[in-house]
Amino acid sequence: MKKVLVAGILLLITCLVSAKGAYMTSSEFLEKAFGSEAPKIQAIWIKEELKKVVHKITLGSLKKLRVKYWVKDDRTAWILEEVGKELPITIGVVIENDEIVNLEILTFRESRGGEVRYPSFTNQFSSLRLEKDHSLNKHIDGVTGATLSVRAVKKVARLALYLHSRTPAAS
Repeated sequence: MKKVLVAGILLLITCLVSAKGAYMTSSEFLEKAFGSEAPKIQAIWIKEELKKVVHKITLGSLKKLRVKYWVKDDRTAWILEEVGKELPITIGVVIENDEIVNLEILTFRESRGGEVRYPSFTNQFSSLRLEKDHSLNKHIDGVTGATLSVRAVKKVARLALYLHSRTPAAS
């Protein structure tokens, strides 16, 4: 009986500690955002006029010259990565009418902080907008033990909203 109890506790600890996982593919995310026929991929170039704001939002972590996105009418979808503590978190963000419609954690690679993938956290981003100072218009409650993952998700939300505002789809 003791062996079974110890094995059960070890299994539970392993499940709790290892937050790593691929929860949704890019294709599944795009299908959820646009239906069965995802639009063509677009790109926004990070030219000088965008570079300063992007650097401010991402604290210099975005090193790309262009960012890919998908657009249909006034809806855009972004699949972006941001490092939590040590490894990148792949996050999908859907924006329509200049506000977040959906935010999903597609892949989480860290050993801790995976609670950011749960709807109790991600649902807080619904209807968020970007303020003039590039902050989010509402407070996001953190997750105990996942501070760096929370910061990464908030950065991606801000970046996606800002980049969306620079596309023809923006209101």
